[in-house]
This record gives sequence, structure tokens and C-alpha cells, in this order.
Amino acid sequence: MTNVAAKRPTINDVAEVSGVSRGTVSRVLNGRANVSLAAELAVRRAVAETGYVVNRAARSLKTSRTGSIVMVLSEPQERLFEDPNFSVLMRAATNRLAERDMSLVLMIAGDAGGRDRVARYLRAGHADGALLISTHADDPLVEAVERSQVPAVACGAVLGRESVIPYAAADDRGGARLATRYLVDQGRRKIGMITGPLDTPGGALRLEGFTGVLGRKVTKRMVVHGDYTQSGGERAMRELLESFPELDAVFVASDLMAAGALRVLQAAGRSVPGDVAVAGFDDSALATATSPMLTTVRQPLDRIAEETVRLLIALLDGEEATSVVLPTELTVRDSA
Repeated sequence: MTNVAAKRPTINDVAEVSGVSRGTVSRVLNGRANVSLAAELAVRRAVAETGYVVNRAARSLKTSRTGSIVMVLSEPQERLFEDPNFSVLMRAATNRLAERDMSLVLMIAGDAGGRDRVARYLRAGHADGALLISTHADDPLVEAVERSQVPAVACGAVLGRESVIPYAAADDRGGARLATRYLVDQGRRKIGMITGPLDTPGGALRLEGFTGVLGRKVTKRMVVHGDYTQSGGERAMRELLESFPELDAVFVASDLMAAGALRVLQAAGRSVPGDVAVAGFDDSALATATSPMLTTVRQPLDRIAEETVRLLIALLDGEEATSVVLPTELTVRDSA
């Protein structure tokens, strides 16, 4: 007796079953747009019927594509697990890439060693493109990415490189204006702020939005700089109470820092929102887990991640990628 292995279905088999050309099958499998809906549905049915599986290794050799994208987080590793925003971005990006049969690889570049590893990875051609997350101005990683000549898109603008690296972002300045104006309209007159790092767009632009509403009323003692962590929010809130003890409201540039600020205010005997109103930024899952629940600015992280991936795919396909800024909205809860 002899065992004869079943013939593995080929792209020609898919073309025959679907009734379209081999080139049309290839365009559908590569996610190209210039295919009719009827042809695409026919190819998808034929793939299911024949059991055809794309040979990734062969495709990579032919097209110099790896089928993977690297997401680079320019923060310490612990931030990945502390900040719920990053998991939202990863999930949405993974789902969007899966539609193109592409994989997402996460790399941490929070220190010099991490940045070197990312640079070597990109230079070696292990990824088709890079999604840059939480990239700070003057980060040496940016230059390394540019030298690698790997297409890159940022989630949030890279300050100073806005015209070079396409990005998708929330309207940080407008969202901060919404929160600050709301606090003013609630009758608050002594409003402080805890910013994010000023070498990030969320840090710089949210501060601009805050000062844009209050104008000349803003003095240095009313503003303390934070780092987007809960412990950083606690530290900044203590510093703000020392420098500006008469405050009756505080706008905090992230929900995570706002959770830390709430803890310090409660420990200091300041009721929220009775003595001090608190507004955050993100509308993350944390916003409904605090006590009281946070009034906060909602940024559409799912859409931001999807738009970031869309821009990167456009670059990979040789198309133009124009940066996108998405609107924010205020979600009013118990803290203000």
C-alpha cells in the first residue's frame, strides 16, 4: 500500500472555483481596493471551499513583506499594565490589522536598551511598519526609525515631527477647553491643573487648552506637571495643595493621575466635588471605578487606533497618509 498525500490547494484552484482571474484572487488576498464586491465575495467563498491557505513565507520572499507591524511603546514596561489606555489601543490595532491578515508585535522602548532593540529589529527588516505610541519630543528612537526607512505612523503627534510622521490623535487642546469651561460654568473660580509631560502632545496641548480658557488668570502656582501615572498624580496634587491651597477645582490631564489626585484630596479632608471639583481626561474604564466617579473628557481611543493603522496601511500601499485629529466630548459624572 502507498499513501498519497492530498494535493494542497493553490491560488489557481481558488481562481477556477471562484470564476475570476488569478490576478483578481491575488488582489483580494492582499487586501487591495480595486476589486468589485462580487469578485471579492466569490474569492472568499472559493478560499473556504478549497481550504486554500496563504503561504506567508513565499509571499514574504516575493514581496519583501513580513506580514507584521511593530507597536513601539516609549514608556517604562510597568506603564503598559497600569494605564488602561494602552490595552485599548493594542486591542483595536490588533483587530484592524487582522482584517489584512497582519500581526502586531509589541516592543517597549522606555530606556536606551529598549530603543536599541527596536532600532536593531527594524533595521533587520522584521516588520513592515511601525506604530509609535506615547513618543516624546526629541526621543532618539524617532531618528532611529527614520534611518531604518520603515514606514511609521504615530498615535498622537510627535512634537516637532508633525509634518514628517503622520498621526491620528484626539483634539487634546479642544478637550481641555471643554473641561476647563465646564468648571468655570459650574462657578469654580480658583482652578488648578495637573499636566502631562510637556514633551508629549497630551501634556503641551491640554495645558494650552486650559490656559486658553482662563487666560491671564493662570499663574505658575496653579499648574503642576505630572507624568500620567497614579503616583505622579498623587505627588502633583500634594504639590498643588501646597502652592495653591485655596483651589476649588482641578483639571487633571489623565484619568490615572486624577485617581491619584482624588486620593490625596480625600486624605487632606477636601470633599469632592463639594470643596474641590475634579475633571480628568480619557474617559477610560478607571473613570467609573473611582469614588466619586470622574467627570472627564472622552477621547475615542478605538477610532484613534483604527485610524493609525489605516494611515500605516496607506503608506505600505504607496498611498498618501494625511494626519487625522478626532473630536473629544465631555462626560459629566459625580466628581464635578
